[in-house]
Amino acid sequence: MDVSAINEELANIDAQISDILRALSNGFQKLDKIKDPNRQSRQLEELTEKMRECKRLIKEFDRELKVEESNISTSVNKTLNERKQAMIKELNSFVALKKQYGGSLGNKRIELFDAHEVGHKPGEEDVFLASSMTNQQLMDTGGRMMNEADQAIERSKKVVEDTVNVGAETAAALKAQTEQMSRIVNELDSIHFSMKKASQLVKEIGRQVATDRCIMALLFLIVVGVIAIIIVKIVNPKNKDIRDIPGLAPPANRRLLWERDHHYYS
Repeated sequence: MDVSAINEELANIDAQISDILRALSNGFQKLDKIKDPNRQSRQLEELTEKMRECKRLIKEFDRELKVEESNISTSVNKTLNERKQAMIKELNSFVALKKQYGGSLGNKRIELFDAHEVGHKPGEEDVFLASSMTNQQLMDTGGRMMNEADQAIERSKKVVEDTVNVGAETAAALKAQTEQMSRIVNELDSIHFSMKKASQLVKEIGRQVATDRCIMALLFLIVVGVIAIIIVKIVNPKNKDIRDIPGLAPPANRRLLWERDHHYYS
């Protein structure tokens, strides 16, 4: 069937897919002749990229076919769908070959492309290519996807549990730090109160010392005054401006009294 007569875009996509499928066929044939493992790995990477591009084009072919579905007859639509299924099967055969070569090379870097290759991408694996599978293949794929979903759920549960545990540990640490800060604040309050009391005590001691000094100075002045009076009385006993100090009568009076008594008895 001439696809260009139906839709030019479909014909263009069909031609690109055909070119890629031929390139894949030639590439895998050349891969058998390459002996160097490094060159085999590079060749396998190039073929993997071509398979990705082929898958993208098949998807575009399917979308364009659905757009034109209402404009073409049932028989033509059936023929185009059969063409699509044939391209899908051929692409799947290259995917299987790629896995075989990847395993024989033991190249882990190449095997990592399995998660992104045509028909094997997580989340969309075999969604587009499901029409080319048997019932058993569909059941196996569904079971595998369910197992992957269960594993993802278990990983999510573990992450949640770890998060909860970390949160609990963080809360306990914060509580301990809060209690420690409260104790530090209480100790600072006690220290502040003690310093305040000590300051008041120092002030009281200072006032007492000042009072004691005043008293000592006053006493000193009194003693000095008394001594000065005594000295003046001794030096000038006839000075009438200074009163006699009690207990310090002039010695002359005592002599006169003795002389009077002696004169009386004689």
